[in-house]
Amino acid sequence: MKLHTAFIFAAGFGAFLALASTTSHAILYKWIDDNGRVVYGDQPPPGAKPEKLNASLGPADPNAVRDMATKDAEIKKRQQQRADEASKTAKDDFDGKKKLDQLQARGRIKTLRNDVAVYRYNEKGEKVFYEAADRERAVADNQKLMRDLNCPVLPTT
Repeated sequence: MKLHTAFIFAAGFGAFLALASTTSHAILYKWIDDNGRVVYGDQPPPGAKPEKLNASLGPADPNAVRDMATKDAEIKKRQQQRADEASKTAKDDFDGKKKLDQLQARGRIKTLRNDVAVYRYNEKGEKVFYEAADRERAVADNQKLMRDLNCPVLPTT
């Protein structure tokens, strides 16, 4: 029976230590209940004469606050670097797409201005060759696209 009581006391004391280490900001009280047992908790019952246990515990590491602030600053710096890299990558992707659009518009204009047989497919899937008016309209559309992309328009020759 004594071994059983000692085991319960050890388990209770272990639970107390685990609780005390995880809740360092809570006030812990110790009192004796009606059966004469020592009880630990954060709120003593009315009528008990509690003893405050951790009233003046300080931080385990006096440099912990400074270290934590330093680590937080490093994390924020890395997050800012990632955000900067992401925005730079997005800008590079946008510039690359713009450059590709410019090159494609230039190529279409050159093709349309040459006297090569240029065609498109209609909604039925049949080849329809460009007439002179269609060519000029397509050249004008591509020149407008190049102006919208802020690149110089090809000369008319």
